[in-house]
Formats: sequence, C-alpha cells, structure tokens
Amino acid sequence: MRSLPFALVVLLTAAGCASASTEGGGETGTGGTGPITFATGRDTTAYLQPLLDRWNQAHPAEKVTLLELPEASDEQRAQMVANLQAKSARYDVLGLDVVWTAEFAENGWIIPLERGLFPLDRFLPPVVETAVYKNKLWAVPYTSNAGLLYYRTDLVKKPPRTWSELRDQARRITKKHNIGGYAGQFLAYEGLTVNFSEALQSAGGQIVSQDGTEVALDPAKAEIALDFLLRGLREGWIPKESLSYKEEESRLAFQEGRLAFARNWPHAYGPAKEKLGGKLGVTRLPGLDGPGSSTLGGANLAISAYSRHQHTAQEFIRYFTSLENERRVLTDGSFPPVWTELYDDPALIKRFPYLPVLKESILAANPRPVSANYNQLSLVIASSVAKALGNPSSESADDVAASMKSELEEIIRTQ
Repeated sequence: MRSLPFALVVLLTAAGCASASTEGGGETGTGGTGPITFATGRDTTAYLQPLLDRWNQAHPAEKVTLLELPEASDEQRAQMVANLQAKSARYDVLGLDVVWTAEFAENGWIIPLERGLFPLDRFLPPVVETAVYKNKLWAVPYTSNAGLLYYRTDLVKKPPRTWSELRDQARRITKKHNIGGYAGQFLAYEGLTVNFSEALQSAGGQIVSQDGTEVALDPAKAEIALDFLLRGLREGWIPKESLSYKEEESRLAFQEGRLAFARNWPHAYGPAKEKLGGKLGVTRLPGLDGPGSSTLGGANLAISAYSRHQHTAQEFIRYFTSLENERRVLTDGSFPPVWTELYDDPALIKRFPYLPVLKESILAANPRPVSANYNQLSLVIASSVAKALGNPSSESADDVAASMKSELEEIIRTQ
C-alpha cells in the first residue's frame, strides 16, 4: 500500500478533528446530523408522539426518540444532571424547566443558540427572557405558564382583586358552606417556592437581584407575604390539609367542591370545567393592593453540549416550536403556548376562555431567581416557609423572613 503525501495526511487529520469536535458538541456550535433523543418530563396527555411522528416521517435518517423522564421536575433535573455530568451523549434535546437555564448554561451542559434562527420577536417577551443567561440565548421557549385563581361562580359574585377581598369572601364562604376557602400548593417542594414568590411579588418584593448576584429580599415585604398565608391558616379559611397539597391535590380539592378558591396552573382548567361546568371562573391572582403577580413557569428546549447530532437537534427545535405545532401544544396538550398571536385567536379563545386572563398573567409575571444555584435557593425558601406554615400560631413571620434572608445570602456568597 502506497503512503499518502504528508500534506494530505495533515489535511485529512485536521478535517477529521474538526468533524469530531463539531459532532461532540462543546464550543464548536451546532454540527452533526443523525438520530436524536428528546428527553423531557412524562407526557400525561399523549399529545407529544403525534408531533414526533410527523417529524420522523419527514426525516427518516434523523428520527427522534422520546425519552420520558419522571413527572416531578425535581426528579427530571436529577436524571438530566447525572447524565450531563457524565458527559453522556444519550440526550440530544432537553426539555428544561424555565428555572434551570442559568444552572445548565453556567456548567457548560448546554450550548448557546443563534437568536436569528428562531422567531423570538413573535413570542411573549417574559417567556423569551427565561431562555437568556448572561445576554446569550441558551434555549428556545416551548411552553409557558402562569398561576391563575380559580373560583366558584355560584359562590362568588365578583372575583377578588386583593388579598383583603379574598380573605373576606373566603371566610364568609367557609362559615356559610362549611368548605375550605382558599388553597395553593403548600407542601414543602418547588410548588411552595412558587406560591411564596407570588405572594412576595404581589406585595412588591423580590428574592434576588435581576442578575442573580445579590439577595434583594426585604424582610418587611417577606413578612407581609408570609402573614397572608399564616393568617389564613390561623383563621381557618385556608384549610390545614392544604399543607400537603401539590398541584394535583389542590386541583382535585377544588373541582370536587372542597374549596371556593384555588391557585393553580392553566392545566387545571380542562378537568375543572368538565366537572363544574358553568360554575367555574378564572381570574388573575390577587395581590396586596390590586391584581397580583404570578411566577413564570413553562419549559424551554435546549441542546446538550455532548450531543453528537446538534444540527439535527437544532432543526428539530425549530420544527417543534413552529406556530403550527405551538397551536397543537394548546389544543392537544392544553399547555400554554409561547406565540403571542395564539392568545388573541378568536377560535382558540372560544375553546379556551381563560386565554386573555392567562396572557395578562404571563405579561405581568416575574421569573423565579436567576441563579446557577437556583435549586439550593428553592430548598431554603420552601423549607423556611413550610416551617412557618406548620406552626402558624407560634412562628413569627419576621423571624422566618430574617432567617431566610441570611441563608439565601450564604448561598449567593459561595456561588
């Protein structure tokens, strides 16, 4: 066998290295085509597979396989982190909770994306911000979410706009009808962090600075937010059993007639409407002095830094977040889409009457703390609030707020 000229050997070696580098991910951008895996939380509505089938029919050499992770977001994150820390190429496209962007970007687990490849100007602005970290786009918004106040129209003549109005109505209904007045998600998990964040925002406060480098928690405003919940438990219009509620438990309690008001995500609308019919009402969360502020939820799609087929992953995300598919996200999956124009579509509003309220809620919502250590921050918040709610008569709201701030500052200081 004849030897290749030295110059040709160098050229082929360089080309091979470039190809391997591109397919391996990292800092080289989106290169590599072929089959991919889409890792996301369990599909409880069976709407995903038809969307994947359409892609697979059009891309037989770049088929996507759905890898369903646990339904709970904490467990999803744990499995993704384990995979990415091992630098495994098993996952290509990642369905990330909107609060994970900073952590995954900071650790180099996902790659930055080119803004011009996606119609971000047609998405809801607050939703786009959840995919940005340090002025770079790290993911593409896929679904959004904002908390809503569900209420019984047969028991409530005019929905409350303030906490005071909610308290008065809930107390009256509890006494007259012997049912719970109000509940959210008060178990010590991410849902409690969300509920406290919404109360704090609705009192004019925040947890950390916009860039995530400082704790901005005002103990006085945190005390007001905590007292709203503690007072409800002390006075009985927030039932004690709600301390064990996650989303599903609070949804069932409301639609089964055990609550007059409930805070939940939009996914609760369909089952509640089916059960309550014309007795169901939806409005924005109340606040201290007027309509409150929800916490942004939802999911973004990112590309693993260790994917060997990043170009295919990118094109799949472009397909999956298209206007046509975002419409199906709503109509088939009942998840809030990210395209602004879908919230103004008369046909969709007729089918999903809560869309105008949801749009208002999303536009007025705030993200959870932007931090690479978000998971630690959330654990501190949830455990602190849970401790207070578990002992509403003995725990001082100002002491809990001061202690929470101290713990949060320690996390920020060491990040």
